[in-house]
Amino acid sequence: MAVNIILVFCIYLAFSRFKNIRLGGPDCKPEFSTWAWLSMLFNAGIGLVLMFYSVAEPILHFSNPPYGQAGTTVAAENALNISYLHWGLHGWAIYALMGLSIAFFCYNKGLPLGIRWVLYPLLGDRLKGPIGHFIDVTAVVATMFGLATTLGLGIQHINSGLNYLFGVAENTNVQVVLIAIITVCATASVVSGLHNGVKTLSKVASIMAILLMVFILAVGPTLFIVGSTIQSTGNYLQSLIGTGTWMELYSDTNWMDNWTIFYWAWWFAWAPFVGLFIARISKGRTIKELILGVVIAPSAVSILWISIFGNTAFHIELFGQGGITEAVNENITTALFTLLEHFPLSFFSILFVVIAGVIFFVTSSDSGSLVIDFITSGGREKTDVWLRIFWALSEGIVAATLVFGGGLIALQTGSLVTGLPVCILMLIMCYSIIKALRKYQADTETNK
Repeated sequence: MAVNIILVFCIYLAFSRFKNIRLGGPDCKPEFSTWAWLSMLFNAGIGLVLMFYSVAEPILHFSNPPYGQAGTTVAAENALNISYLHWGLHGWAIYALMGLSIAFFCYNKGLPLGIRWVLYPLLGDRLKGPIGHFIDVTAVVATMFGLATTLGLGIQHINSGLNYLFGVAENTNVQVVLIAIITVCATASVVSGLHNGVKTLSKVASIMAILLMVFILAVGPTLFIVGSTIQSTGNYLQSLIGTGTWMELYSDTNWMDNWTIFYWAWWFAWAPFVGLFIARISKGRTIKELILGVVIAPSAVSILWISIFGNTAFHIELFGQGGITEAVNENITTALFTLLEHFPLSFFSILFVVIAGVIFFVTSSDSGSLVIDFITSGGREKTDVWLRIFWALSEGIVAATLVFGGGLIALQTGSLVTGLPVCILMLIMCYSIIKALRKYQADTETNK
């Protein structure tokens, strides 16, 4: 229910009387171009994970649906609808609200760049004490272990791709070596700063993702993909209220615990990290630009990405030779590679995916290192290089330790516990930001 409240609240803010308030003041200009801004926020949000799960998740819902008969055309339609729900508007609204709140209190109210200050209208200077420290420490822990877990899972997919291409063994030793190599690359990137390393790599990753989508659209069942994208997007928008409020009350199953509730908790757990990063790169944007840019654009890309790869997999399963469902159920990390094997130039396309995955890996690590650096330095945007190096290396060490020790899944589940307090924080934040916006606008009109 909370995710629906946040989505509605974001829509309200985007078209309210506050929509033209500019983050940083009336004369502040955006620090980054729209293309660079969207690339960075998308890559920090879900780029790495979405790339590898765009085939696996629709196929899993297709073969094991929460309702209806598995393996049918209806199951395929429902699978896309559910996947859109998990990766679409609701999740990005969580990021948008967190990013907007942090950016407003930093750039318009003159407070440090940090998560604790989103409650300033309610708690005031008490946030300078233990309460504020607790919020920031929780955010650092959630960011560090959430990123390390996701990067550890991502490296398993990269290892799987190398196994497909070159017969590289799939084991923890190889994965730890890969994490070490990629962490060195991420460290070099984060040292170069936000304007050079992170921005450049985000653009490269976005271009590679677009090229991959165009390739599948060209060599795959093009007309089927286009038609299904239009139809499934319409179904998603029409049933948004129904699917967004479905609670599985009339069935004796726990499907939602493993999927939708898990996803919402994961979005909330990542909100401090992604929200603060969005705030940092959104100075100069209006409230309307930030909300629509963060909610609409990435949701559209996510839907398009899932539709292209998911529908291609469905076409193979329903009208072709099949085999993808079996591959996904056997090893989820091979889903995308199994799909690509059905089309020409499979060696090069899989190699392309592995390279893109590495770049997404590096950009996610960079973004996380910068966010932790901001929080631990008290909100300072310019910090010593050695601090950035320390946090970048720390993420790699934690990820490697989890992979080697076999604790990824346990920590993935445990890190979601932070989702509940963040959810409560964000519901309170709705009142806090409205109160602050009203006062800010009243003061602005008085000073005219």
